[in-house]
Amino acid sequence: QVQFVESGGGLVQPGGSLRLSCAASGSIFKIYDMGWYRQAPGKERELVAVISNRGRTSYAGSVKGRFTISGDNANNTVNLQMNSLKPEDTALYYCNAKVLLWNYDVSSIYWGQGTQVTVSP
Repeated sequence: QVQFVESGGGLVQPGGSLRLSCAASGSIFKIYDMGWYRQAPGKERELVAVISNRGRTSYAGSVKGRFTISGDNANNTVNLQMNSLKPEDTALYYCNAKVLLWNYDVSSIYWGQGTQVTVSP
């Protein structure tokens, strides 16, 4: 129903930068918001940043001022620019979208497969 292509993860030194990208496709009528979550080993999945289809953004306190989320409604894509990365940012990062499919009355949440971000000297 909804497929995601995530890219941009990798290994970076502390203080470095990475840019994550996610493109959604499928029987999409409307996307209400897209965002990024992350899950570190032994921890629960947590919100990193989200952007609505009107451009409203929200960030986790731990990434404010370092990460910037942006979206392209026409192409159903979302990007996450991550600067000043810290070892504690190491996690599997998941793309997420709240989507209304064609011929459906209610929206649902869909998840990507995840892309690994490792911050280490």
